[in-house]
Amino acid sequence: MRSVLLLWCLLAVAAATASGPAAAVPDPAITPEIAVSDQDLRTFVSVFRSIREAYVEPVDDQKLMRAAIRGLLSSLDPHSQYLDADELKAWDQDISGRYGGLGIEVIAAGGFLRVIAPLDDSPASRAGVRAGDIILAIDGKEVDGNDADAVDLLRGAAGTRVTLTLDRESSGTPLELSMVREVIRTRSVRARLLQPGYGYVRISQFQLNTSADLRQHLRQLASAKQPLRGLILDLRDNPGGVLDGAVEVADLFLQAGLIVTTRGRTEGANRSFSASAGDLLAGAPLVVLVDAGTASASEIVAGALQDQGRALILGQRTFGKGSVQNILPLPAGGAIKITTARYYTPSGSSIQAQGIAPDIELADRQLAPLDHPAQMISSEASLPGHLNAVASASAAAAPATAATATDGELADDYVLSSALNTLKAMVIARRKPTVGDPPAGDDQPTVQQR
Repeated sequence: MRSVLLLWCLLAVAAATASGPAAAVPDPAITPEIAVSDQDLRTFVSVFRSIREAYVEPVDDQKLMRAAIRGLLSSLDPHSQYLDADELKAWDQDISGRYGGLGIEVIAAGGFLRVIAPLDDSPASRAGVRAGDIILAIDGKEVDGNDADAVDLLRGAAGTRVTLTLDRESSGTPLELSMVREVIRTRSVRARLLQPGYGYVRISQFQLNTSADLRQHLRQLASAKQPLRGLILDLRDNPGGVLDGAVEVADLFLQAGLIVTTRGRTEGANRSFSASAGDLLAGAPLVVLVDAGTASASEIVAGALQDQGRALILGQRTFGKGSVQNILPLPAGGAIKITTARYYTPSGSSIQAQGIAPDIELADRQLAPLDHPAQMISSEASLPGHLNAVASASAAAAPATAATATDGELADDYVLSSALNTLKAMVIARRKPTVGDPPAGDDQPTVQQR
């Protein structure tokens, strides 16, 4: 018989090889058929029995069966996996934003455990873990990226110490970083004013309440006396999160139009999400920062705002995780996380393995002051014996303006500093001429509304 029931066969093998009483086997008449050759089935049964009978140490039948299921899912893509009860609990904790661990997002790929991004203000970020690092060992134990249990070693009770051995491209030798696990309460949104009228919002990951938090922060940044002239949305090292959270965040800055579509093989996997009326910034310029650690749901936000012409994307090409995973609970406990669709931006571009290309590509650099600034004549006022200015009536009447205080982080974050300068240029470019402005002439360009 060429058509057999794979699921029925797997459970039948487990029941037949169990040492206890015979377990119930599902009825093939009510189980969907999956075409598998007789030879494939015989091969699986032979491998299962050979391991059980000849492996150097006894192997628990249920553990072996779970390993077979893990292998079935891990062979599909890096994101499909089997979750036992503990792993499912950990997943729920990620979504709710509270768990015990290091605050680090990782992915198993090519036999390695690679860091996507450390969460803000987490033990991992404070210890110096960076996006792109490869975890070679945890507490001296070599890490196998193909082992689904490897990620579990990163989590644990708050207060326990763990040492990570990392391979970093810029470092010639492995790095050892020690840190103490904490109860990670991930605050997905942080916000502040960089300068009066210029806001900054950092989203570290997308959770169920991210859009509500963002709305509140934006209201706090703006005031009746000083509305926001422009905003920087920082999605660097944002590993993603909840799809609905990303859609809602993009919707806050859009008046209408498509945000994202998902396409898969089932009817439920084919969905589209569109924006509702109401831009919280009322059209004020928006700059979005991205890098190689910007992944999944954060790429949806960047792609939507870019394709709709709502924001300027600045930084580096994003990670390229453009696939949708659904959690499907299993009757016996646990669940499977399985890829069911791909993301597509409003223009129809696939994010998967492509990422989002920034409008302005900008390498990540650090700024540092010169040890000995060059001594040079920088202005007419620095020349010996220069003539003094003759104050006009309007200048004499104008009160002196105090120097604007700048955000301390701008001093060493090259990308953020460049983003602020870009945002200011966008504000100037969209400013309408006002009554009393001199008429445009050959030497007086007109500022146009954009």
